[in-house]
Amino acid sequence: MERVEPIRSEKKIKDLKKYLLGSGNMRNYALIVLGLNTALRISDILSLTWEDVYDFEEKEVKTHVYIKEQKTGKDKKFLLNKNAIDELLKYKRKLKDINSSDYIFSSRNGQNKAITRYMAIKIVKESCSAVGIKEHVGCHSLRKTFGYHSWKKGVPVPVLMELFNHSTQSITKLYLGISQDDIDDVYRLVEL
Repeated sequence: MERVEPIRSEKKIKDLKKYLLGSGNMRNYALIVLGLNTALRISDILSLTWEDVYDFEEKEVKTHVYIKEQKTGKDKKFLLNKNAIDELLKYKRKLKDINSSDYIFSSRNGQNKAITRYMAIKIVKESCSAVGIKEHVGCHSLRKTFGYHSWKKGVPVPVLMELFNHSTQSITKLYLGISQDDIDDVYRLVEL
């Protein structure tokens, strides 16, 4: 599997979201926003149905989502933050009729089929390229971007390790995509 990088620039993330929103394709926009805000693997994102994230009785997006991770088989509970909730609602409003069992990121090919992993990779790579993101990106970049920016905002590595379901801190550290610029920032910060 090829190694991908997080998107380190918050400006580039904003540019990416603006580009996708401007394209009018709410499915692709919601896919990227959900990926950036949940730290889920793409296989778990693509398997989400509307009943996983939306309470049809209460007519609102759920605050917490429960899934069984496809890769690990572990149960996972995660919070949908304000960005994820807002964008899922925007996307839902654009859709005509949806059933609770419909995949959120449905393919245009076939009845109630999720887009493929290949299509998700294509969406991520083409969108990032369109806004000048130079890092080597793929679907896992969304998950790594969440981790990188969490770490930059002071979230301790052991918490991120738990969030990602990693078995060791060294895996999580590698995952964060810490660059020479990040190391240089430490030297600038500590002047004794």
